[in-house]
Amino acid sequence: MSAPLTLDQSAPPMRAVGIKTQFGPNIIHENLDFTVNHGEIVGLVGGSGTGKSVLLNTMLGLKEPEGGYIEYFGQNRDDLTPETRGVIKNEMGVLFQGGALFSSMTVRENVMVPMRESMNLSPRLMRELADMKIHMVGLPPESAVLYPSDLSGGMKKRAGLARALALDPKMLFLDEPTAGLDPVGANAFDELILGLREAMNLTVLMVTHDLDSLYLICDRIAVLVDKHIPIADSLEAVSQFDHPWVQEYFGGPRSRAAIGAGEAAAIRLKG
Repeated sequence: MSAPLTLDQSAPPMRAVGIKTQFGPNIIHENLDFTVNHGEIVGLVGGSGTGKSVLLNTMLGLKEPEGGYIEYFGQNRDDLTPETRGVIKNEMGVLFQGGALFSSMTVRENVMVPMRESMNLSPRLMRELADMKIHMVGLPPESAVLYPSDLSGGMKKRAGLARALALDPKMLFLDEPTAGLDPVGANAFDELILGLREAMNLTVLMVTHDLDSLYLICDRIAVLVDKHIPIADSLEAVSQFDHPWVQEYFGGPRSRAAIGAGEAAAIRLKG
């Protein structure tokens, strides 16, 4: 019998150290260091093709790096037994782009999938827990019996989020959560993430291109350029970082518009 899992609660929930990833001769990340701290919402940004989703998958354990290692709560993932990895996997919830719902299942059945895989509960209790998660993400009760084809884009994302929260994770990973949503829907989703962070004591890592989300809800912004993350800091510090892509991204007209529109909202949401 393997030793019981002991998590170092004082250690960061997740840390990438010296990560190298590649596909064939194409090196995506090299000497990449990145830490996600307790209770924060971190936005991960970078140009197209820089490997943001690849990094997310690497940190989740869906892709093994060619170099470096990942730590979970102070423990090197390479040193963990399969059983321990399974325990830590349940501490992480993931919302993939578009929701990634199973089209042949209802919303309730989708949310119950992680429960069936990881929890020994009666069907009735799983249904009740699934309905609670559906309510938590702001979906109406009648959506539980709908299929993904019956949902709008925003409802699909919320249903995917409910599934990501099924096991009460400590960490939440979001891949372009507001992509494809109108401004009102995107703002509502941002507010939802803030509320869930407080209610569930979540740590959130969010891959996004949404400037409004960065200004409104992110405590830190990590910039992926030149195959590594040279800065992961406050918006103010990142916007002053001396790199051509960073200056173009955070100094362009869309960024200035987002600053003007978001300052008051940020005070309201975080206050």
